[in-house]
Amino acid sequence: MASSVGPEDRVAEARPRLMTRPLLLRFVTVVGSSASFFLLLSVVPVYAQSAPGGGSDKAGLVTGALMLATVAGELMAPWLAARCGCRVMLGAGLLLLGAPALALTVSRSLACIVTVCLVRGLGFAFTLVAGGALTASLIPPERRGEGLALIGVMAGVPSLVCLPLGAWLALHTGYGPVCWAAALIALVSLAAVPGLPGREAASGPPLGIFAGARSGALGRPTAVFAVTAVGAGIVVTFLPLAVAPGNSGVVAAALFIHPAAATASRWFAGRRADRRGAAGLMVPGLVASAAGILVVALTGVPVAVVVGAAVFGVGFGIAQSATITLMYSRVPASGYGTVSALWNVAYDAGMGIGAVGFGTVAGLTGYPWAFVLTAFLMLTALVPARWDLTAARKQRAMGREDQAVAEEGQR
Repeated sequence: MASSVGPEDRVAEARPRLMTRPLLLRFVTVVGSSASFFLLLSVVPVYAQSAPGGGSDKAGLVTGALMLATVAGELMAPWLAARCGCRVMLGAGLLLLGAPALALTVSRSLACIVTVCLVRGLGFAFTLVAGGALTASLIPPERRGEGLALIGVMAGVPSLVCLPLGAWLALHTGYGPVCWAAALIALVSLAAVPGLPGREAASGPPLGIFAGARSGALGRPTAVFAVTAVGAGIVVTFLPLAVAPGNSGVVAAALFIHPAAATASRWFAGRRADRRGAAGLMVPGLVASAAGILVVALTGVPVAVVVGAAVFGVGFGIAQSATITLMYSRVPASGYGTVSALWNVAYDAGMGIGAVGFGTVAGLTGYPWAFVLTAFLMLTALVPARWDLTAARKQRAMGREDQAVAEEGQR
């Protein structure tokens, strides 16, 4: 595991250039994969439910298949990327994400729909992990926080637009055009892949995903981010159910402001991390996330619901930026794929666990108390967050001592 001195200890006369042609091409693949995925995310469950022999259980089955394949793909992607290269994996992911969507225009059988979801889930996982590793290699270390935040914005905007757009298009044009659009967006973005860097020799031995998870340097940020992702899964799943039916406008506002606030705070947190270090951001991000969930517990007060969603979004964006920036800074290039996989697994698993667990608790306590309990549960992640901050400070202190010894030896 590589150690590095925090950004606050670096002295540079000029900040290196961030926007390069390869990074711009990477933006194309980010937008393509995100738009293709989210266009069909809410459409396919309805498509399965309305198919012959469909039902609400079929809708849940196809979404479950999609997310199961995504997590499985994230776990295997670092191993495959180490052997095939990240550029090949990214191209394969876009192909697997786009081409199977065309099968939905041919068959409406449940077997076909589930198979398509499984293949697309694998493809999306490959684009996340291999694409994340490529992104980290394209960004100067001095501007890693800002660059990763910018990638987050490029992925977040398509999700904001395409999730409701897919449902609207399906309602007004039918399922066929939406499937064609999702396929073409992913396949057209394949044109940007050849312009990305090919396979390069990475410094350091490969880092296995389980070895990375067991290490404190990666395990602590992963745990903190997974806990904040629990809150995200709860907000997007249960907020429409927890708020009174007459306040649908409040729910719409909250569900818009939550990702918008997360996108904005992720950008600012990334820039701050480049100047002051990312280690000190995890605790504020976690506390803000928990505070937002606690305010949302006032489900009968419309203003509280919107404000709580905004506060949670700010905290979640900070946690996103801080954890991913820290994790990439702690490994050599050979570990970028593992970092990308761990972070995305924490995201997906945290959201899934949050949705399932909250539903069980809410059935016993009601929604307001379930939100309160969730907020206090999230605060337990302050333990690994504080441990990580202490370890980072000790590491920086040791780095300063080593530098002072080296300078003394040169005199």
